[in-house]
Amino acid sequence: MESTSAILLRKRKFSDTSLIVSWCTESFGCIQTIAKGARRAKSPFAGKLDLFFEAEIQIARSRRSDLHTLTEVVVRNPFAGIRSNYLRTQTAAYFVELIEICTERDHREPELFALLRRAFGYLDVNDPTPRAVSHFETELARIAGVHDIRKLKADPAFALGNLFGRLPLSRTPLLKTLAGEAKNSSK
Repeated sequence: MESTSAILLRKRKFSDTSLIVSWCTESFGCIQTIAKGARRAKSPFAGKLDLFFEAEIQIARSRRSDLHTLTEVVVRNPFAGIRSNYLRTQTAAYFVELIEICTERDHREPELFALLRRAFGYLDVNDPTPRAVSHFETELARIAGVHDIRKLKADPAFALGNLFGRLPLSRTPLLKTLAGEAKNSSK
């Protein structure tokens, strides 16, 4: 059994009783786990597996695949403020999509986990802005090694898109909405 801090990125149905849960972890990078029995009413995972939750998780590593078994979850920070506002949720979902595009499974990158934790901490108490999204993209590009703000004046999102072949489709509508919000709040 191995333990680490993790942020829940995505969950999907695996069977009538189980879920596949994707995590960004501090110690293992981005991983996928199977939460056996998580869909049962009396599951020990009940109320602990929701999007954007930060938790201490315990896993049993699989020797045959990259789908590990989730054995325990202790919620550390539910980031409830993210779910209090649609724009915050939309921005957090964009950050998750971007991380999923830009990372390899089971590749340890503690700086990536720290970036996501800081971003979710910000969204937990603040409404998103175009500047916040740009900062996240810049930091992610720096971690990926494709952007140095001192050397390049180029758009970090463009650098990420070039490196990984695409950016999330949700980026353009999110930026349009944020620009509209910024314009409305300045009136």
